[in-house]
Amino acid sequence: MSMTIGLAGKPNSGKSTFFKASTLADVEIANYPFTTIHPNKGVTYVRVKCPCIEKDHRCGNCVDGIRYVPIELIDVAGLVPDAHMGKGLGNTFLDDLRQAQAIIHVIDAAGCTDIEGNPVDIGCHDPVEDVQFLNHEITMWMVGILKRNWQKLSRKMQGENLKIERVLAEQLAGTGVEESQVIEALLMTRLDHNITKWTDKEIIDLCDKIRVISKPMIIAANKADIAPAQNLEKLKAVGGIVVPTSAAAELALRSASKAGAINYDLGDKDFSIISQDLSPAQQKALESIRNFLHKMHNTGIQECINKAVFELLDLIVVYPVEDEGKWTDKHGKMLPDAFLMKRGSNAHQLAYKVHSDIGDRFLYAVDAKTKMRLGEKHELENGSVVKIVSTAK
Repeated sequence: MSMTIGLAGKPNSGKSTFFKASTLADVEIANYPFTTIHPNKGVTYVRVKCPCIEKDHRCGNCVDGIRYVPIELIDVAGLVPDAHMGKGLGNTFLDDLRQAQAIIHVIDAAGCTDIEGNPVDIGCHDPVEDVQFLNHEITMWMVGILKRNWQKLSRKMQGENLKIERVLAEQLAGTGVEESQVIEALLMTRLDHNITKWTDKEIIDLCDKIRVISKPMIIAANKADIAPAQNLEKLKAVGGIVVPTSAAAELALRSASKAGAINYDLGDKDFSIISQDLSPAQQKALESIRNFLHKMHNTGIQECINKAVFELLDLIVVYPVEDEGKWTDKHGKMLPDAFLMKRGSNAHQLAYKVHSDIGDRFLYAVDAKTKMRLGEKHELENGSVVKIVSTAK
């Protein structure tokens, strides 16, 4: 897997429940801060239509025409205000986020926990404050890393005539920031290239831009089943992608499905009860969840994961094959692989993703759907089925 999504949020917001609901991993869930101390890692999936529905038979790698493409999900330690200064678990959660290409910020939309994750009555806390403080913590984490060796950086740039973007990128390498992202942020801020003239405010502004570029974020407005309507509206007004979710409802449905009580899969809009042994309390709980599903159309968990990958990161799914007629590999397996790639990627880039030797010896590609020959610069589309032709053995 080349894709990692981080789950961030204050303690008791439902992060670990979201993680367990989407991965069915065995993690501790409790109603107190800092349940998660070490990051939990698991596999979840983006859900897409499989190209095999265009054929007479299914590929065997999908479920009724639905393909589940794996991605890594990491549930990091909860954060509290001033974590970048060592409060709570300090920078632990920030360090764990360095490998994430995007962040799902799980927020208690019900407002039933304060800024540090302690339980309060529903509606007593404004969830918009949680959005603001996570952004601030990540920005200040980066600021702290830059300023740690600021004088040394300044002298190094001046003495060795180094490019500013390269020096800053090297300093921020541990946060997962790339040089191209630093360049983009510098263009946005238009700062003087003499970093000795930068004020603290300008450094914070630069790191804020780098955060937005390098750690794109989607909001999971969790506990939506009990959240006041005005809280959900407030979060949507903040801007960006906001998805109402109920991790607790999703976990209940996935657990009931695993136990054989219902037919349900991650992202379904409804479920069917198949067990005859449910207690009245269990039936009542399932009906309550069904009412929420009918109101919101789903629990929001799969929708949030899909939007993080396909909208926030703007990725597509591409299927490489060796036989463009049967859409199979050399062993006759139909549509064996599904790769997530940046929108705008071309056939040559797909060849490198399959194998470096195939990329080095790339000749051309074939669109398996149209049988048209594709050059190395041909831009791939979502759902493309592609044969790569190369001289590699």
